[in-house]
Amino acid sequence: MTDGRTTGTARAFELLEPLVQAATVRVHAPPGGYDTPGSHRTGPTWGSGFFIAPGWVLTCAHVVGEGGAAVRLTGREVGITFHSGRPRYGGPGVPGTVTGTVTGRVECVLPERLEERRPGRNALWDLPDLALIRVLAPVSHACVWLTDRSRPRFDEVAYFGCTEDLGTPEITGRTTRLRGTAGNGAAIRLADDDEIDPGMSGGPVVDLARGEVVGVVKARRHTGGGGLAVSVVQLRTLPMAARGQVGLYRRIMQAHDLYHYDQHLSDLDNRRTWTDVHGELPPQERDPYGGRGRLTPGERTTLCGLLAELPPPSSSEAVRALVEAVRGEEPDPQPPAPLSWRDGLGLLHDPPGGTGEAAAMLRYATDVSVAEYREPPTPGADEELWDWVRATAERLWRPLRRELGERHERGLAERERRRRASAGRAAGGPARRAGGLPPGASVLLEVWAHGWEHLYDWRVSVLAGPAHPGRLTPVDSGVRATVAGLPERLRAPLAEAFRRCDTHVAAALLEVAVAPELFGLAVEDWVVAGGVPLGVQRPVVLRHPGGRSAAPGPALGPNGPGTGPGGPDIPPGGPQAHPADHEAGRAAARWARVQAGPLQDERADCAGGRPRAPSAEWLSGLPDTTVPVHCRAADQEPTLGSLHAVRDAGYGVAVTRRPPPDPGVSCAPFHRGLREELADAGRAEVLPVRLQTLRGRAYGADPDAYWAAGAGLVWEDPARPLPDVEPLHGDL
Repeated sequence: MTDGRTTGTARAFELLEPLVQAATVRVHAPPGGYDTPGSHRTGPTWGSGFFIAPGWVLTCAHVVGEGGAAVRLTGREVGITFHSGRPRYGGPGVPGTVTGTVTGRVECVLPERLEERRPGRNALWDLPDLALIRVLAPVSHACVWLTDRSRPRFDEVAYFGCTEDLGTPEITGRTTRLRGTAGNGAAIRLADDDEIDPGMSGGPVVDLARGEVVGVVKARRHTGGGGLAVSVVQLRTLPMAARGQVGLYRRIMQAHDLYHYDQHLSDLDNRRTWTDVHGELPPQERDPYGGRGRLTPGERTTLCGLLAELPPPSSSEAVRALVEAVRGEEPDPQPPAPLSWRDGLGLLHDPPGGTGEAAAMLRYATDVSVAEYREPPTPGADEELWDWVRATAERLWRPLRRELGERHERGLAERERRRRASAGRAAGGPARRAGGLPPGASVLLEVWAHGWEHLYDWRVSVLAGPAHPGRLTPVDSGVRATVAGLPERLRAPLAEAFRRCDTHVAAALLEVAVAPELFGLAVEDWVVAGGVPLGVQRPVVLRHPGGRSAAPGPALGPNGPGTGPGGPDIPPGGPQAHPADHEAGRAAARWARVQAGPLQDERADCAGGRPRAPSAEWLSGLPDTTVPVHCRAADQEPTLGSLHAVRDAGYGVAVTRRPPPDPGVSCAPFHRGLREELADAGRAEVLPVRLQTLRGRAYGADPDAYWAAGAGLVWEDPARPLPDVEPLHGDL
């Protein structure tokens, strides 16, 4: 029986339309000094937007870019016209609401490079084409419910925005279906069931089956209906926060969840909330567990609110680790990375092995209640989460209640063990000695030369830390890129990998695994985000590619092969190979000793400014605390042969540099500065961070650090083994 009511998609639209209209806004020029609230003297409509948290409006970057390429986007003021108030039960529209106009300021745009590179007129703006606007006055307004899923379901949706079909601006909605993704999942294709009017750009796209916003209207097709929307999951690509600060994405999502949690708990009026409507949406699929397989809308809202009360996780990998422990398998590695506790819930829909969502989410919430946070939680917040989990499990199976209790006890014991082990350092901080590298995951960039075409294949991955040696999670890969094109091709993949690995106290290590011929690749000078070079933002080290490389050919000295002055000649065919076990043991011993120091430098490819090719016997006789130093181009002999020989001799730490702009300049300042730096460092474990500091000084125009320009650190950490993975191959 339907009691005369509409059903299915039509019923879902009928329920959700008032809520979405109340949160959707019109974006236009900022109001003038004499304009009053509700004034229509605001000029033409630029586009639409919608409130995602109190005081925050999400729209498209091209909407706030109205006015010409000379206008800076970030910091620009815009006008926001919205409905003050929300619909009440029994009202099909927004009765009793008041239209208000306020000023907002663009906080940031995605991608950041839109500030420097705008598309031509009538051209599509680069994905994700998003802008966040902060309202500059306290106002009462409604907010949408954002999806927590990392990718949308291809179901019926509705899109909303500002139209002028009847001659005046108003927020209207239309229904269609999702037809796939584009832009590596950043964009969603909208079917051609209806037209998208120009003013609807920036409006929300709502999944009618689940009652959640999944996208932002971006573009319409020139012929026929339909168009593109941007996935709201791209909000996770917002710029990361400085160390020790909570990022903008986490702040906004926390405010979003607490808003809906407060609305759900409030009994001050009878206004309909998103949680109420979620409970009235037509069921899309049968629950095989008879209502116990999924959390109710109220339980889900409460869980998100309790998670928002906790400090955010220390890193994306911390969230993924908890999800993996619940799912029993690695979660979806596709970007963007989960950054909040709420994002972890989105990875637990439809868990494998026939496990119900409710059970999986309660296990996850139990683990979160005893997790390490980036800072101490508000007193009682973690206990309140556990009390809710225990109470909610009462309606589920008794074995699950017992399991959750045991899981909680184990978690408490493990947290106490971690706290005892980490006494004297910040909560949630990585266990490391002062100045050393954090032990967690790092970002691995691999680049291979593509034959003799001066083209390069590449791959970006997350390399697990010592806790999971050799474990690799792919992020992205590509083929046939030019040297000049590599920074742009790798901008988005590297940014995504850094989001996964960075913690609130340390920027993740970037490991560049390339053949020695490519040690001159200026990765540390690339700019991925924030306008600052990578080598200034984080430690960057060089790695030989996975697996043992073939021994180099004879080195070329000034008088022919093998005549370098650094010691006995290198035999034809290069240094003699050692048994693998002896070689690994020697490298491990050298690594342990050089980490402890004290350090001493040794010129490996020059003597008195003249090139030389060191022999294996000479290298093997040096003290284990030696750091071999290469001052010449890595793709030339004798340096190329020396780099191979140094590795074969078991040296895991070495220094190289790109050739200076003037090849005739003396290398003495470089050696002198490096000798002082090594002596001051005392031990090798601090060198990656100290070299990062040197790059920062040079970037800040410190003349005493100019000698370090182009310096690179070869860092073969045996605790971070590289998997022996075959390189990519380009199109044949």
